[in-house]
Amino acid sequence: MPQNQQLLYLFTGNSSPESNIVAWSLYDGVTGKPQKGCQEAGTEPPYESVLAAMHDGWRTIQVPVLEPARPGQEFDLDYLKFQFVLEKWETCDES
Repeated sequence: MPQNQQLLYLFTGNSSPESNIVAWSLYDGVTGKPQKGCQEAGTEPPYESVLAAMHDGWRTIQVPVLEPARPGQEFDLDYLKFQFVLEKWETCDES
């Protein structure tokens, strides 16, 4: 049976895989429909944490952006720093 790839991007509150999810995107090669959401928009993430997704079979890498804050910009927020990329292969019906 053919398999299609799913990619799940999880942005967390800190660098720990146990951290809460603050935003997420799912690109589903099975359905071909992207899903996006963040906690502020009221959309529930598919998992409570990266670790929970790993327990469900997602393969994971962390893509950290570890840059120190410049003096005077310690409280400026302009991007989500803690990103995890997860991959899963799902078996598809040939029909």
